[in-house]
Amino acid sequence: MIASRDMSSFFATQIANAKKHFERALDCKHTEFDDLYPYMNEHPQFFWYKRYVAWQELLTVVRLAGELEVEWKQWFTAAQVQYIECKVLEARVLDHWYQDDKQKLEEEVGADE
Repeated sequence: MIASRDMSSFFATQIANAKKHFERALDCKHTEFDDLYPYMNEHPQFFWYKRYVAWQELLTVVRLAGELEVEWKQWFTAAQVQYIECKVLEARVLDHWYQDDKQKLEEEVGADE
């Protein structure tokens, strides 16, 4: 049987990897998906499909963590948790995924003035 700490550590790694993969897809950066389907780069739909695949991976890891009662919300902002809980990859997720991060950065920069 896997110890609770080992399970939490495993899922922390999996969540971090899935989040990184989704964010790289969101930013149109290279992911493992590009290596699997290099010929797809020519197609305009490729980036949407790539984001969808990364989103599904993130949702799957989060769902499994939740079912095993492993805390996952700590890795995300409050807005990101809402997007994940809604499960639908829509334009507002793509447009506002980094919103809280940008807002915090703007507040920190504004505080220096």
